Amino acid sequence: MPVNVENEYKEVKASLEKVSDQLKAHAENAEKEIKAHAKLSEETKAAVDKLLTEQGELRARLQAAEQQIVNLDSGNSVVAPVTMGHRVVESDEFKANAARLVSAKGSFSVPVQAAVTSTTADSSGGYPVEPMRVPGIVSLGEQRLTIRDLLNWGPTQSNSIEFVRETGFSNNADVVSENPSSSKPESDITFEPTAAPVATIAHWISASKQVLSDAGMLQAHIDGRLRYGLKLKEERQLLKGSGVGLNIDGIYTQATDYSNPGVTVANETFIDRLRIAMLQVQLAEYPADGIVLNPIDWAQIELTKDSQQRYIFANPQQLVGPVLWGLPVVATQSMDQNEFLTGSFRLGAQGWDREDATVTVSTEDRDNFVKNMVTILCEERVGLTVYRPEAFVKGALTESSN
Repeated sequence: MPVNVENEYKEVKASLEKVSDQLKAHAENAEKEIKAHAKLSEETKAAVDKLLTEQGELRARLQAAEQQIVNLDSGNSVVAPVTMGHRVVESDEFKANAARLVSAKGSFSVPVQAAVTSTTADSSGGYPVEPMRVPGIVSLGEQRLTIRDLLNWGPTQSNSIEFVRETGFSNNADVVSENPSSSKPESDITFEPTAAPVATIAHWISASKQVLSDAGMLQAHIDGRLRYGLKLKEERQLLKGSGVGLNIDGIYTQATDYSNPGVTVANETFIDRLRIAMLQVQLAEYPADGIVLNPIDWAQIELTKDSQQRYIFANPQQLVGPVLWGLPVVATQSMDQNEFLTGSFRLGAQGWDREDATVTVSTEDRDNFVKNMVTILCEERVGLTVYRPEAFVKGALTESSN
């Protein structure tokens, strides 16, 4: 390694450590000033700004020096430690005494301590062995979210959505004569004013400012996981929100209980019950356009076979979309096993976006400034209106044995 590169690396590293120590001292003073006066003095703020600028410049120089070391000679060689054997055969002592030792007795010594710490662009088997790094981040499994896709969505600028919902219709229309002796029949429609609040869904984590600054991939991963966690909670709220307090009043919560309108089925199966539930929705004057099931129940339906052991719905040799009775099936763990929901998602309900999911990074949270930490907040605001609960039917796929 050229001496100038090694010296540059050592000098910059020492300067960077000195600046870090100074910043730590100023951070302690800043904390005292904030406690005493509720603000920083102009001198402390100016000194900290100057040190932060210097720290950034030194980090850039240090990174450049490290890159020079890594790319020494070949420009893309793997850095490996110099072996002790390599140090010996390349030493001046060996070259001066090797020829003499061939024909005479004697000994010589070579200092090899540096062999453990010095590096070279030679990729020969040195010690210690460099670890192999697998690129990327191995993520946790993610649940597929699709309840949102069943609904129509619109924007709102309010914190509450008010609407008038029809609660009853008595249809007394009848045939009448041209000159009836009595008044024509009267029908009746009843309504109720209803309001659905816009709910805020949010969560946050703390992270090191240096980690996020030095690893863009890690920051992107954290942002993605926060957004995913938000959508997972949104999924459960849209489906089964209790409507109590700050919770959304979910579709399943408001749906009508399953009740066979009078269809006789021998040896009823999951498939039969879902078809009867679709009929129940249709009798409420709304066409069913989706089914929500637990993944275990959907798998059991897909594995249904006829008397010759042939699959009725699934085709293991081809990719077949999740469809039952012509309706798309959403298989989600937000639905409990042995439960189902079907209904007119496009007409019977609507989702509202007050604010799209956003990720905010801030240093102005508690003592983040003095600890070099940042708070990463992810939040959104959504609402749900169920215009007609009769347009949705919920129930158990099998009757309880109790």
